[in-house]
Amino acid sequence: MDKAIFGAGCFWHVEEAFRHLNGVLSTTVGYTGGILKNPTYEDVCTDKTGHAEVVEITFDPQKITYEELLRVFWDIHDPTTKNRQEPDVGTQYRSAIFYYSPEQKTAAELSKKNLEQSRKYSKKIVTEITQATTFYPAEEYHQHYLAKHGLAACPR
Repeated sequence: MDKAIFGAGCFWHVEEAFRHLNGVLSTTVGYTGGILKNPTYEDVCTDKTGHAEVVEITFDPQKITYEELLRVFWDIHDPTTKNRQEPDVGTQYRSAIFYYSPEQKTAAELSKKNLEQSRKYSKKIVTEITQATTFYPAEEYHQHYLAKHGLAACPR
């Protein structure tokens, strides 16, 4: 089993996009990339901890590849908006790939380069690619939030 971490705006939406994929064994929403140990949602929302709202994905690489997860990541958000996805604004909503291995870093960089070369977006892709640091699971009420509330997408 392998793990991947992606930030692409509100983690509820990101989790929902990944959790039904064949080969994804589990998804956990949480926080990473910041300076505060054991942050809470309230801490992260201050925009002072440096954490991103992310989803940690545990997947079976025999059933779904990291590259396939990257394709989903790029498709579910706008990677050209810095610290913003639709109405959500702040550093916790940044577009980010947190890699666990040199192979993941290489794959992430290549996928970003290929997307840039495709000219799908007229603006610059601002997605950060950073080594994974400590992942802190979010509070239980955030886990599978959309599914728990019978929603297919985030309320806007």
